[in-house]
Amino acid sequence: MSERVETLKKARERMIEDRDAHAKVLAAPFDRDKAERARSKFIEIQALIEADVTERVRQRILRACWDCRAEQPEANYHQG
Repeated sequence: MSERVETLKKARERMIEDRDAHAKVLAAPFDRDKAERARSKFIEIQALIEADVTERVRQRILRACWDCRAEQPEANYHQG
């Protein structure tokens, strides 16, 4: 039982330290330029991620269409 109590005490101490660190960050003066740079960087990274995902989806769709045509060659001749 005392081992459990010690573990809980240590966890409580870590939580207090973390809370203090967060309070320091929140209490820090607001730097609008720094915040705007961080926001711009975030938007840039999001755009890159979205472009990569979009390209991967496009490639999968094209690959699936190509596979369908390869499996059913007669479908190519009955168009229109």
